[in-house]
Amino acid sequence: MEITKVLKAISDETRFKILILLLQHNYCVRALSRKLELSESAISQHIKVLREAGLLIGVKKGYYMHYEVDRSILHKLSSKIEELAAIEREVCNPENAGYESFERKMCHIQKSGYKCSNEVKAFHSENREEGCVDNHGNCGCRKS
Repeated sequence: MEITKVLKAISDETRFKILILLLQHNYCVRALSRKLELSESAISQHIKVLREAGLLIGVKKGYYMHYEVDRSILHKLSSKIEELAAIEREVCNPENAGYESFERKMCHIQKSGYKCSNEVKAFHSENREEGCVDNHGNCGCRKS
């Protein structure tokens, strides 16, 4: 399963609606067309994208192809999203990021318009001209 392909496929509102309908019942293109009030060709194009992402399985019934959702793909997607949510944020270590000496010092300094921490204010008063922090506690040294 290519996660980005699946996410792109379900990010379209119409395809998402198709997915929900197919989770509830097996439908052919004609039935989906009537339910969503779209042309059969439009539905077919959306079905194609969903199939290419691995989300749909087609089952031939008489003259018509009926589609159902491959729920295992949704479970895999759910697991991937859970993995993303579980990623721990690491503390930035400028020494390991390949920065130059001055860039290392500036790594955590915020742009003007944001509230600077006391550590940033102290850095600026030591390494920059006097008065670089305005009355609101914003750093004025790195105006953009």
